[in-house]
Amino acid sequence: MSEVKSIQVTLVRSLSGRKKNHQACARGLGLRRMHQSVIVTATPAISGMVRKIDYLLKVEEVS
Repeated sequence: MSEVKSIQVTLVRSLSGRKKNHQACARGLGLRRMHQSVIVTATPAISGMVRKIDYLLKVEEVS
């Protein structure tokens, strides 16, 4: 069986002044404020959202 991968995503830069669709990606990941971290499963949809706003995030793999 394949193991489900999880990633921890932390918002390290502010969302103010960013494009609306970038802000929506952060909200979709569950990030609301600076230095907040969430653990999400690494699905293709989530990976695309992370890739879109990677300049705002710190991403770590969770074992």
